[in-house]
Order: sequence, then structure tokens, then C-alpha cells
Amino acid sequence: MATVEMKQIRNVALLGHSGSGKTSLAEAMLYLSGGSDRLGKTAEGNSTLDYDPEAVRRKISISAGFAPVQWKDAKINTIDTPGHPGFAGEVAQALRVADSAIIVVDAKAGVQVGTELAWSSAVDAGLPRAFFLNKFDDNEARFAKLLDALHEQFGRSVCPITIPMVQDGEVRGAIDLVDMEAHTFDAQGHHHVQPIPDESKEAVEKFREMLLEAVAGTSEDLMNKYFGGETISHMEISTAIHEGIIHGEIVPCFCGCATKLWGVWTLLNCIAESFPRHSAKGSEQSADGDEIAIQPDGAPALFIFKTVADPFVGKMSFFKVMNGTLKADTTLRNARDGSSERLSKLFTVRGKAQTEVDSLSCGDIGMVSKLSAAATGDTLSWSGDVQYARTEYPAPCYTQAILPTAKGDEDKISSGIARLLEEDMTLRYEVDPSTKQMLLSGLGGTHLELTLAKLKSRYGITVKLEDKRIAYRETIRKSCKIEGKHKKQSGGHGQYGDVWIEFSPGEAEGLTFTESIVGGSVPKNFHPAVEKGLQECMQKGVLAGYPVVHLAANLYDGSYHDVDSSEMAFKTAASIAFRDGLPKCAPVLLEPIGELHVLIPDGQVGDVIGDLNKRRGRIMGMNPAEHKRGYSIVDAEVPEAEMGDYVHVLRALSQGRGSFSFRTTGYAEVPANIAEKIIADAKAGA
Repeated sequence: MATVEMKQIRNVALLGHSGSGKTSLAEAMLYLSGGSDRLGKTAEGNSTLDYDPEAVRRKISISAGFAPVQWKDAKINTIDTPGHPGFAGEVAQALRVADSAIIVVDAKAGVQVGTELAWSSAVDAGLPRAFFLNKFDDNEARFAKLLDALHEQFGRSVCPITIPMVQDGEVRGAIDLVDMEAHTFDAQGHHHVQPIPDESKEAVEKFREMLLEAVAGTSEDLMNKYFGGETISHMEISTAIHEGIIHGEIVPCFCGCATKLWGVWTLLNCIAESFPRHSAKGSEQSADGDEIAIQPDGAPALFIFKTVADPFVGKMSFFKVMNGTLKADTTLRNARDGSSERLSKLFTVRGKAQTEVDSLSCGDIGMVSKLSAAATGDTLSWSGDVQYARTEYPAPCYTQAILPTAKGDEDKISSGIARLLEEDMTLRYEVDPSTKQMLLSGLGGTHLELTLAKLKSRYGITVKLEDKRIAYRETIRKSCKIEGKHKKQSGGHGQYGDVWIEFSPGEAEGLTFTESIVGGSVPKNFHPAVEKGLQECMQKGVLAGYPVVHLAANLYDGSYHDVDSSEMAFKTAASIAFRDGLPKCAPVLLEPIGELHVLIPDGQVGDVIGDLNKRRGRIMGMNPAEHKRGYSIVDAEVPEAEMGDYVHVLRALSQGRGSFSFRTTGYAEVPANIAEKIIADAKAGA
């Protein structure tokens, strides 16, 4: 297969609210370009891109799908991303390698939370943006009203390129304001170009003027032409849109209906003619923040932005050629560890279909399988000295414990999850040393459910989820002196150990053991046994069986027997002192608390603070968000026990706009009324 030149490549990410029609648009682009022989539909489960069994079952995208589209002389690498917040990691990966973003909007629903988040993500990634207003086959959709909403939310740079074609009172296609043609499709999907209907001419005149005004604003020459009443040519408009997109002066706005192919023809034309290619930005950011010049004719270098752990094919590494031309059977070095990787075969991917290619030009996207050590975020280059900036992922914010449904599956679970961790950078897995639970953290309930579904379908491992147990601790608030005496006679040698210990709150986290024996009432060789006995007892406190922390114990007196005393006897005596003494030392229950930072729209700060007060949170401060206009950051200290469902509650409170980070920082005493319930529950479950 002939190599596509860099100047022909367009990498476009499709973003937007869940259900807006991103996958339908990608399917329409594939079908119109001849990339598929049928128009796949998510609702019917026959989509080229949503082929995963779970995506088919749920009728939503759960991972980024790849749809290379050949249109005119351009290769358009379309990356279809999920709209559900649980799969934000897939969006982050797509934005890292895209050169522009198309935000898909449900024309009837209008600007939704996912629209705002998609815009913010594209802005943060520094990507040129465009809108596709989908589902204009619904006569309740109003183009002018929606365009006004986009202007109000995202600025006057939003510029119409296509508008709905109205004929006999109904929308029947789309009108291209650049070519001044109406495009329709019949029931068989055949494309037709026709004159603009009379009833659409008034709207065309209004929005064409808006387009020309935006185009004129990109250069002084075009501004003079516009105000001089001169004609601005098709080429000048295309070039102006190209420059305007790159510099953020124009955000093209297309409309149509992806499932009926309306508006997609013009969108493809504009992407091919005006959207930027990889080299438009001139450089890529390195891992240390410097800029690395893009050299299309330089030495090959690639960035691995995504990994799929397929149990049959093996590890599939998706990459973007950042520099030079990459040829099959090339050996490159990994900047992370200096290891060498041989890329024997290169592939392009469309849905689940793979096509082998001999080479890939600078800016193109491909896949290689079975790399030995390379992982997501790695840079492979000829010299091994190049390292591109890694993708920034949202941190896991929802944790559940995994329970195996079959005995002895713990090792299989760890092995299966380790493979899934290779492909999902928003997952975290650990075994809690305190509770011994296997903990899985992700971006929400749906995210974890899909992870378990992958475990079952790929590796035959069935598990279930339960709430994470809180790692409570116990400590004491006052001192007391207590005797622990162990005396037993059962024929032959008996057992005798006698200790007097003063327990008090300790400064160190664990046990601070001292002795102040005078006169050898307890010989020194038995002191380690006393200390060991106390340490073992501290694993299970006297209130609710939780580990004891910050305990000081001073062995100051006791007695022994020449024959019957032993290390075991003194160890037992120490445990008796612990059991009898700690209840007299004002024992209390401690709970983990952490720092919470909530990013929230200004108008919803009050709701967030009110909710945190109900969660026993202590508000530490509130400041405007420096990087996001109209948002504030609320800082608080909150008990970990109150954070289990916070990701879902915050999404509901903020309609999905809010986000947070939480980090456990220490322990605090549990209020008495809550401690009583925890202690009662622990005793009931004992």
C-alpha cells in the first residue's frame, strides 16, 4: 500500500455529550468515503466502531474507535471517543494525538454539559475546534437558536459553514455556504446536489454574510475586499478557514443528520481542504516541557498513546508517528529504559479490522503488536534520546473492593487486572495492607462494571464488588497502671509471669516500649517477650478489634519464678495487662481523614459546601480557579468514610461539571455517636 504523505493526513477527534451522535458521524464518514459498505448504527448493534460486546449491549461507546477515511486526496484519521465521564481516559488519549477536534452537539438538546466539557478539554489540549450540530432531521431543532447559544457559551468565533435545507416546511438536507449548494441524500444513500430552495434563501443570505464576515476577519486583504463589496473566492474562503481554525479565529459550525448523511459531505470537504495537519503547530512538547521541532524528513520517532491487551492477538500498541517516516521492520529505542523494540509489522486500524502497511508518514496513526516492554506513554525513537510529553489522565476517584466468586482465584484476578492496567491508565489496583481487601479504583461505577466485564469476557474471571472497608484505628487518651499476671499449674512445670505496666498515649505511630525495672523483679531476658506480646495485641484493639496506634508502655515492676517463668508466660502476662488495662485508658476510635479539593462552577459552590457539611467535612478555604473562568476550588478536610459515593453525588449536584481530588492525610477521632455504631457493628460481625 502506498504511503500517505504527511500533508494529506488529518487527525480529528470527535468529542461531545453522551448520545450526541459521535459514533454515528464517524460511521457516516466511513460510509460516504467507501470505507464501509453499510451505514453502521449503534442502536442496531452493527456499528463498525462499537464492536466490543459490552458496547453493543449497552449501546454506548466505551473506548476510542479508529476510522481512517480517504476523502479526495486526504487521509482523515477519525478518533471516535466515548461521551460517558467514566471513560474520560479514552478522551485524553485521543486529544493527545489529534490535531483538531469536532464537538458533536444534539441539535434538539442543545448545549449540554458534555458539550462544555468537550470544549474545555480541547482548549486545554490546545486543539483547533469545530462543531457538528447533529440530528437536524428533528423538526423541533432550531438552527438559529442553537447558533446563538453557541455564540453565548463559546464566543463569536463560532462560524456557520452549513445550515439546514428547508423544503416544503421540513428539513431535507444541508446547504453548503462555501459552495452555495444544497446537498441531499435519497433513501438508498445516494448523494444529490441541487439548487438552493426558495424558502431557504433568506436564511442562506443571513448566514452566508456571517461566514464572510468571519473570513474577512482573518486578514487585512480579505477585510478590504469584504467592505469593498468584492467577491471572495472559494479558494480564499477555504484558505481563510484553514488559517482561522489554526489560530482560533474561526470555529467552523456544520449541521446535518449523521444517520441520514446530511451535512457530512460538506464536513468531509472542509476537513480535507482546511483542517490542520500534524506539522501545523511546528513542534511537540517534550517530557521536560521543552519544544521538539517536528521534522517530517528527520529520524523516525513515535509516541505510544494507547494499549489494548487482547488475549488472542497479544498486546496491541497504538501510536502516532511524531517525526520522520516509520518503516516496517525498524528497530527503535525506548527513551524510558533504553530498551530496543523491533517493529516488524505495521498496521492501520478501522474498528477491529487491521490493514498491514509498509510505512507510515509523519503525523499518521498506526498500530504494532507484541512489543516486548514498551507501554502507554513511551516514546520510541532512532536515538532513544527523544521523550515526548505523556498524556495527562484524570485520577481514579471511586474505589470498590473485589471479591472472587471462586476460591483460589486471587492470583488469577491479579494477573488479569495487571493486563487491564496496561491499557487503562485511569484504573488503580492495590491490596490494602490493613483490611486485606483487593481494591479497584476508577472513574465511577460504570467504569468499574465494564472493567469486571472485561475480566470475565477476556480471561474467564468472575468477581463481584463490595464497599471498601474503612481502615479505622484505636488509641488511648489517658494513662493507667495495670498488673498482668499469668499463673497456671497443671502438673510438672507450671507457667508464671507477672508484670506491672503503665500504658499512656505515645508520640510514635506504633508501640513505644520502655522498662524501668529496679532490682531485677522481671529479668531482662523476659523483656523482649513482654514487648512482643504487646505488639501482637495491638493488631486487635479492645473497642472494635481495629489496630492500636500511638501507644506507650513502660514495664516498671513484676515478679518471676525460678522454675515456672518462661518467655511464653511473660508474653501471656503482657497480653492480660493489655486486655485489662486499655479499657481503663479512655480508648477511642480513629478514622482516616483526607484533603478534598473540589473544582465546581461558581453558582454551585453553596450546594457543594452544604453537602460537605452533611459529610462531617471541615471547609478550609475557597478560591477562584486560576485555569478555569467561572469556577472555584473548595478545599476541605473530610473523613474517608464519607467519600464512598462522592463521585456520583458531585456529578448529580453539578450536572457533571464538577470534579475533585482526595488524598488521605491522617487520622482523627471519630465522634462518639458514630463510634458507638461502628463498635456495635464490629461486635455484631465478630
